[in-house]
Order: sequence, then structure tokens, then C-alpha cells
Amino acid sequence: MSVRLIVGLGNPGRKYQGTRHNVGFDVVGEVATRHSLEFESAPTEAVIARTRGVDPGLLVVKPLTFMNRSGLAVAALVRYYRITLDDVLIVAEDVELPLGRLRARASGGDGGHNGLASIIDALGTEGFSRLRVGVGRGDVRRDLAAHVLSRFETSEETAIRDSIARAADAVDAFVGNGIGYVMNRFNGPEPESSVADKENSEHS
Repeated sequence: MSVRLIVGLGNPGRKYQGTRHNVGFDVVGEVATRHSLEFESAPTEAVIARTRGVDPGLLVVKPLTFMNRSGLAVAALVRYYRITLDDVLIVAEDVELPLGRLRARASGGDGGHNGLASIIDALGTEGFSRLRVGVGRGDVRRDLAAHVLSRFETSEETAIRDSIARAADAVDAFVGNGIGYVMNRFNGPEPESSVADKENSEHS
């Protein structure tokens, strides 16, 4: 039975909850909620939630190593559960993408993201799928580290909630159909049909 490993990147601890840097945690949390899964301790520095008795299986992960050491947890889980890299999806925030945008790739560099850099180093390859969730750059005069560790503005809350939900849709699509399908369906702006549906529901 195959298992899809879905890793949301973020930092553990209350002080980081709700920050831009922890959007990966938020997405996998939404995925776990949708599938009625509970997080539990893992055989490495992470918490995991998993389905049982279904194929493909779903293993949702929040590393507890802090962002810069995420690769240690990911590599340990890949080895422990004997997961092929084709079945790995990493979910991370991207300041270069506008808020509300998603971008999926089947492989690639770290794009300046320390969590992805750690995973590439630990696995010894760039050949794993990743889903980037746009959080916006904000004021370019602001220190980047301070920006990613900041919480969303009130005016951004609806957009990021919608983006997290759509990213969870993309994760489900990856589990069922693979990264190629995700790239075709979710890369780029939010589909006009989704926007129209939301506008109709708001005015109904």
C-alpha cells in the first residue's frame, strides 16, 4: 500500500501560530481536520496524523525541529515509512507570491526558503514535489525575517483563510491524482469560478 507524505513547514510554539511563516502548518492542519485525523507523536521530531486502511494512505506531518532543520524530520520519516520521493509533497509559504496565489512544482531549488533548503540537503535531491502558498512581500523596506514572522493583517484574513482552504484542496488532489494534476489545476490565480461562487454566497 502506498503512502503520500504531506509535510507542512512551520515553527513549533504558540508565538509562531498564525504567522506567515507557519502557513504550511495551517494547511496540513486543515487537511487533518477534513479527514478527521488527530495529530500524535512520531518516531522523529514531528507530530503526524494518518489514515488507516485506505490506499493510498495519507501521512500528514508538522516537523518540530524549527524551520531551518526541517530536513532532519522529513528524511527520518521517509526512511522509517519507506516512502518514495514521488509520494512526498512539501507545503511552504512564499513571500514572492501574492496573497491568495498557489504554485506547485514537481521539483526545483529552495527559492531562498530555509526549510526547503534543509529538506534538499537532508534528502540529497531536489526531486520532490512542493506546494508554495503566497503570503505576499508587503513593504519591501521591511526586514524580510520580521515580515515572515508577522501575523496577517485584518484586511488579509479572509484571503488567507480562502488560500489555506484551496491549498488543502490541492493536497487532496495530489493524494488522488499526483503533482501534474495539481499544477494544471491550481497554479496561477484563483479560478474565476471559485471567485464567483464566493461572491454569490456572500450575496445570497
